[in-house]
Amino acid sequence: MLSQEQNQALTAIGPGTPMGAVFRRYWLPVVLADELAEPDGPPARVRVLGEDLVAFRDTTGRVGLVDAFCPHRRAPMFFGRNEECGLRCVYHGWKFDADGTCVDMPSEPPDSLFKTKVTIASYPTWEGAGMVWAYLGPAAEMPPPPAYELTRAPATHRFVSKTRESCNYLQAFEGGIDTAHISFLHNMKLGDRRNPRALDTSPRLEVEKTAYGFRYHGIRNAGDDEYIRVYQYLMPAQQCRGLIIGYSGEQVPVPTMNGHIWVPIDDTHTFVYNYIYSADPEIELPRDWIIDHEIHSGRGPDDLNPDFSLKKNMSNDYMIDRNVQKTRTFTGITGINTQDYALQEGMGPIVDRTREHLGTTDRAIIAARQLLLEAIDDVSAGRRPRGADTTACSDVRATDLLVPKGDPWRESLPTLTRARF
Repeated sequence: MLSQEQNQALTAIGPGTPMGAVFRRYWLPVVLADELAEPDGPPARVRVLGEDLVAFRDTTGRVGLVDAFCPHRRAPMFFGRNEECGLRCVYHGWKFDADGTCVDMPSEPPDSLFKTKVTIASYPTWEGAGMVWAYLGPAAEMPPPPAYELTRAPATHRFVSKTRESCNYLQAFEGGIDTAHISFLHNMKLGDRRNPRALDTSPRLEVEKTAYGFRYHGIRNAGDDEYIRVYQYLMPAQQCRGLIIGYSGEQVPVPTMNGHIWVPIDDTHTFVYNYIYSADPEIELPRDWIIDHEIHSGRGPDDLNPDFSLKKNMSNDYMIDRNVQKTRTFTGITGINTQDYALQEGMGPIVDRTREHLGTTDRAIIAARQLLLEAIDDVSAGRRPRGADTTACSDVRATDLLVPKGDPWRESLPTLTRARF
């Protein structure tokens, strides 16, 4: 249970807030690269950490991320002309490059030096793994660009999507690191005697803090065997899990790594970047299977609105089928992530954690809150928060195992959780 002050500190992410300052010490994905598909193409609206911005890909292919409003009369830059290495405001023609420098001011006399005194707020960007990342913090504290294994996997081996969730990032993220809920919320076949997730509903959790967050194990009985899922928590709000053995309820043709990055839009909305990549550098990710995987997750081509929100949402009760709930699945809701959103959004925009009663399977959630509060203290004291430099986790991945009881599986983890790209 958290105090009201702690809950407020963890969930408020706007400019000037303690957790907002923490998130601004990390590189964060802000748009999919496909949203800025071509040079000089249409710009994209971006709202991240409570700030309204506009992203555009200039003539050279470089991505700029600038204030959503022109510094002249605060006209919206989204309607700007993206041309000749700059975004031009259509109100009076002021033009800014990707660095925020004013490169043309045609509404002023030709001999005016005014343009040398005006800039538009801008943030550094970096492109990798099918996403455009941005750093919104102090320039002097900027860490190297992301160095996750995901960012090294070639396009033939990976896929990234995003969805919009109507709740605070913390309850969405905490759902991702909660291994116990998959025995219930994601039980897609009632009475399945082969699935250890359904048979052992109270996994034993082990949490080991690391330089980048923590690694944790969810251990379940599976008859004469144990089913172990080894997750990685990468600060501030990313989870990676392996799908090697399976039990996911879908047919997976290749071993994969998959996970989510939760990026706050504002205090009550979150973008979730969903990624999956082949665990084997020798095997490409089958393109035809990706669509099936996204549909199984509830975010297929027909599942999303233009703003990346789910068509199955609170307004239609996530299209719950009570008969299916009674006879076939635990929830009666179709789509793994749709099930997640129904519970996470259904908690309300921001959960009141003073009213919780946490149990033994909440160890990872407790540890994550401790690390985030620690990060607030670090940033406040002028220290770099844990995991901001992603070289600390550049060589890690997740896994899952089915081993005989008594097997010394922990001894093999350094090899099994080592990146291969």
